[in-house]
Amino acid sequence: MSAGPESTHVSSLGKGDNLHQQVLASFPLCDMTEEDLTQNPQFCKLLATLAQHVDQTGLTVSLKAELEKAEQKLQTQRCHWLRSESLHRGLQEMIQDHCVRKHHAVVPPDQNMFYETMEKCLLVAQCVRQLDASSTTGQDQPSVLGLNTQQVMELMPLEKNVQRMKQSLPRELEKHLKKKCLNLLSYYQPEWENESEGLKNTKLSHLSVQMDKEKKRAESLRETCRENTILLQRQTQLYLSELIKSIQLLQSLILDHRLKIQTDLDRKKLDYFEGKCELVLQKIKAEMIEIQLDTYTADSISAHRKMREKLELELKACQVEKQSVELKLASFEILGKEFETLAEEYCRLQQEIEMKNWALKEFTQYNDK
Repeated sequence: MSAGPESTHVSSLGKGDNLHQQVLASFPLCDMTEEDLTQNPQFCKLLATLAQHVDQTGLTVSLKAELEKAEQKLQTQRCHWLRSESLHRGLQEMIQDHCVRKHHAVVPPDQNMFYETMEKCLLVAQCVRQLDASSTTGQDQPSVLGLNTQQVMELMPLEKNVQRMKQSLPRELEKHLKKKCLNLLSYYQPEWENESEGLKNTKLSHLSVQMDKEKKRAESLRETCRENTILLQRQTQLYLSELIKSIQLLQSLILDHRLKIQTDLDRKKLDYFEGKCELVLQKIKAEMIEIQLDTYTADSISAHRKMREKLELELKACQVEKQSVELKLASFEILGKEFETLAEEYCRLQQEIEMKNWALKEFTQYNDK
């Protein structure tokens, strides 16, 4: 039963790519791409249905209406506060300007009395507002320094001075505000500073309209900038995703190409090193032959051959003698440890005989001399 309205809402938004674009436009603050919506169609339908009940900031329609009412009420209260605050600051600026003028020029007594009366009235009004805080908080507040409102009101100037000040106040305030407006006009359009008074007043009457136009233009540019920022973020994300895909494709192509040419490259390197090694071996052989030719003559080679033959014969004779001795030694080992003792005794006696023969020989040679 509930599928009917949802399908109606979805069909009212659009289909296919148009639906995706409208969903993305309805939720600009969400970090989504058209690919995400394509891969998740049910989620896309949910967002399309949800777009009928919320705005781009995520607020529901009822909450949006309440928020607009609260903002209107706040704007009204703000306008009242700004009006009173601007009037109060304007009066304070008038007093400050008067104080500055007193130090640079002589001020008429009536004008001096006007500003002194106005300053006292402002101070008393400010003190009364500070003492009577219950009007804003709704609670009884303790008195400051033990003072009450009646005691502070006794510090008001004379009634005739207050009445005289009230009569002159609109005119003086108008002069001050007009001066500020002219200063603002000169700041906004410096080329109008040397214009006549009447022309300035005419242009001053249109200044608020121009300021409203400039404000609307600035807001429009700010909104355009915000939309361009969102679009730029989305395009940047899309660009980065496409760039990553391109890099991955390029890496795969490079890897495949490298694997294909690596075998041919290794084979060519192997052939090169084999040829180089063979060349080095041939060069070594040639150098060895050249050294032999420079070192050995024909006579020395024939003599070396004869020496080699003689040494080989002696080597064979020694090997035959070694074999016979090994056979004798093996036969002696069969006799055991008793023969080993006799052999050691025989070796000792043989050494003594040799020593005595050597001593006898030396003694005989000495006697002959």
